[in-house]
Amino acid sequence: MVARRFQVSHNGADFDVDYDTDNGLEVFRIQLFSLTEIPPDKQKILGAENDLVVSEDSDLLAVAEKLRLVSIDEEAEEKVEDQKDETFDNVADTLKSDEELARLLQAEEEALLRQQYVADQNTGQIEEKLRPYVSQVQMYEDPKRQEAARMTVPLNELEEQALVSLAKEGNFEPSKAEQDHAFLIKLLYWFKKSFRWVNAPLCESCGNDTVNQGMGSPLSSELQYGASRVELYSCRYCLGTTRFPRYNDPLKLLETRRGRCGEWANCFTLYCRTFGYDSRLVLDFTDHVWTECFSEYLGRWMHLDPCESVYDKPLLYEKGWDKKLNYAFGFARDGIYDVTKRYTRKWHEVLNRRNLITESSLLGLLSKLTRECRRSLPHQAISALEDRDRREADSLERDLHSSYDPSVSLPGRQSGDKQWRISREEIGAGDNNSSLSSSSCPIRNCTDEHVTRIYRAFTPLLSHFSEKLVSQSTAIEVLNNFRQLLLKLRSLNFKTRRVSLDSIPISQASYVDELLPSFGDLLESLYLKLDNTDGKVEICLSGDPVRTSLALPVVLDALKDTIDNLRKSESFNQDVLSLPLVKENRIHSGSVRASGEEIPLGIATSAFDGTCETKWEEPNGAKGCWLIYKLPGNQKQELMAYELMSANDVPERDPKDWIVEGSEDDGTSWHVLDRQTSQIFESRFQRRTFMVKSTGLQSNTFRFRFLATKDTQSNSRLQIGSIDLYARGSCQQENTK
Repeated sequence: MVARRFQVSHNGADFDVDYDTDNGLEVFRIQLFSLTEIPPDKQKILGAENDLVVSEDSDLLAVAEKLRLVSIDEEAEEKVEDQKDETFDNVADTLKSDEELARLLQAEEEALLRQQYVADQNTGQIEEKLRPYVSQVQMYEDPKRQEAARMTVPLNELEEQALVSLAKEGNFEPSKAEQDHAFLIKLLYWFKKSFRWVNAPLCESCGNDTVNQGMGSPLSSELQYGASRVELYSCRYCLGTTRFPRYNDPLKLLETRRGRCGEWANCFTLYCRTFGYDSRLVLDFTDHVWTECFSEYLGRWMHLDPCESVYDKPLLYEKGWDKKLNYAFGFARDGIYDVTKRYTRKWHEVLNRRNLITESSLLGLLSKLTRECRRSLPHQAISALEDRDRREADSLERDLHSSYDPSVSLPGRQSGDKQWRISREEIGAGDNNSSLSSSSCPIRNCTDEHVTRIYRAFTPLLSHFSEKLVSQSTAIEVLNNFRQLLLKLRSLNFKTRRVSLDSIPISQASYVDELLPSFGDLLESLYLKLDNTDGKVEICLSGDPVRTSLALPVVLDALKDTIDNLRKSESFNQDVLSLPLVKENRIHSGSVRASGEEIPLGIATSAFDGTCETKWEEPNGAKGCWLIYKLPGNQKQELMAYELMSANDVPERDPKDWIVEGSEDDGTSWHVLDRQTSQIFESRFQRRTFMVKSTGLQSNTFRFRFLATKDTQSNSRLQIGSIDLYARGSCQQENTK
């Protein structure tokens, strides 16, 4: 007998109820009926803290002492009233939005009227600023520069990354437009890593820090590549002078690979043109430069900032950096475009700062310069461009008065020294505003069947080792040699991967013929095969190379994990062929949503992709967050165990306290399956296994409620390297296409 006292709230009143576990939930409902006059069949009992529905005896043992009682009839009436209130609120919001739009349009008219009095009618001053960039972007069309740019790009590697990123979304047969879009994003990420930001150059003589000493006269060798401005820096130690020429020729930037936003955008836009993307160099008159490319996949122009490694977030500057924009012009081979409206939702404020020239005069100037750029184009091409221009203008007007998405957090500026960013007032909301994140995550589908197949393939391999009485040390050495082969395979061209077994050490040669057959399932899960030609045994591709690319990081991590677990085992026999060494019945192919996620590299599905290269990161999850996993179709499984792996960095973000729940009705009611407190991950990429006591509950949905991280005081984030769920008994059928 277990006695508990509950405090039950109902319609503003609190009732103390003593509960005896021998009596069960039905007796508890009768007790509540005597206090509240709500019949037992009309009662809905919930945990006051977490809204956990109490529907069976075990729930009363798992739930906290404070409960809430709701009448099912009253709840239905409240829903009707809520729907009425929601309808009224929607009408009110519509009226409010109409009033707001009218106010904004009035403000824009007033700003345009003021502009007539303060702006210059003469186009000469602004034309002088724009013309150099017309010539600048023509360099991107030079075959010599494009070839030089192409030679510096790891094309095969980026193409593989692009196709894998699409495969992770379940797209194994992408269209050309989808491939091009994915490649452009990978090109952006690669460029961010390959180019260097310069606050102050290191001393050319001794390599120490320098301090700015003003400007110098350019040398002829510097002027040759457009460096009309040269910054001079004095070394703090040897007092030597270091020159920092601000090159404008992207050909030279391919060599130096350094600079600030001007150099970054200049060189990156050359790369974009090199690979055939319609591109623009965007000049912001408040001193920033970035790139735009036309995405055939999206059917529109897309913003790309190489300094920040951010794409398709045009409100980054106004909302994230708190920039006070005025003019932003896009320069392309076929014209000059005023793209300011793409980057603001405060057009009435921007108009008040546009006082260099009247809007009508600016439109005339841009039309004139664009006609000059298109002068040599055939009539059909000009007509197509004009049609695209009209569609773009319509789109900009349509989006101009839309609202910010409150669920998306845009960061302050990240490139450049902190004090420099503060001096430019581009740091945004503060130091914590450092990442692109979303608090309204979409439901994402997990493409992780390959992870389950790889885990399952280790079972016959390890069983074979055990049956053949292979020693623990030999098993470790064989697995490690196999891992080295796969590492070598991964480094090769993804379309033609092939590696010889000749590299296996002689000391292991005697095991090759005997043990190779046991690797068959593992190779098959990687879409690889053994090829024995003229007595030379090689591992090569057996199917879609992209599937192999997707699977290789998983198996490499799994091999490392298996080797580590074998080293920890006191012996190697049938008794150890279970979790965490053997990972049978992993649940896969479900859908995931979470309370928040980092975009794009910390999304919720990253926790289920089987690699330590990715992670799920919740920017505001240190003091509480959740992740829900729903099984595919109509499947239901009893959870036997789960594994969590710590992420790559910042131990303070590791989960410490959490609850795992299951639901048999798509999340309408939840049942506690496991509760953990004060858990510590001792190292990075540490995988920990948690067994779940059998309850017989067949769930179609699981929920992780993370209550606290290792440090909730100085840290706001939670991160997890991976989550693996294991079913009791046989798991769902897999699609082996």
